[in-house]
Amino acid sequence: MKIVSVLGSPREKGNSATIAKHFCDAALRFGAEVQTYALNKLEYRGCQGCMACKTGLDRCVLEDDLTEVLEAVRETDVLVVASPVYFWDISGQLKTFIDRTFSYLVPDFITNPNKSRLAPGKKLVCILAQNNRDRSSFPDIFRKIDYFFNAYGFVDRQLIRAFGVNEPGEVAAHDDVMMLAEKAAEKLCGG
Repeated sequence: MKIVSVLGSPREKGNSATIAKHFCDAALRFGAEVQTYALNKLEYRGCQGCMACKTGLDRCVLEDDLTEVLEAVRETDVLVVASPVYFWDISGQLKTFIDRTFSYLVPDFITNPNKSRLAPGKKLVCILAQNNRDRSSFPDIFRKIDYFFNAYGFVDRQLIRAFGVNEPGEVAAHDDVMMLAEKAAEKLCGG
């Protein structure tokens, strides 16, 4: 089982990264192979809207640090995307990554029932950490991510959320969230 973890936080030991690490550590115990990419350490540009991935190439035309990440996602079984909630949404780093995944769609994705260039059956774990304690806040964030990755053919898309966390790594003391991460790893990798 291959796992690619894409960290969208600018804080290396932020709460979303802490949850993702806990998930990945549990997956390693179940024999998974894990690659982690901290987007804030990479040099990359956003989607240029050039449509080269729809008119002549089957991948993004840009050559930068995100090229390796996009290729790793093509080869993975499980994708973990982790982000803090900044200004009512995912971080800019993760948004830019998701924009670049546009290259995964076939040229006629609007009318084609098979929209994705990716192998079917991939799984997604979305991790969100927010300072706001209100559990009903920002429900649209995962709905948008779920919509895109459903179009890419991901068959199992799940959300792990942490509420009321702000200081880096503070979420490690939230046993309920850490247990959710472990259970998700077990479900996807252990049985």
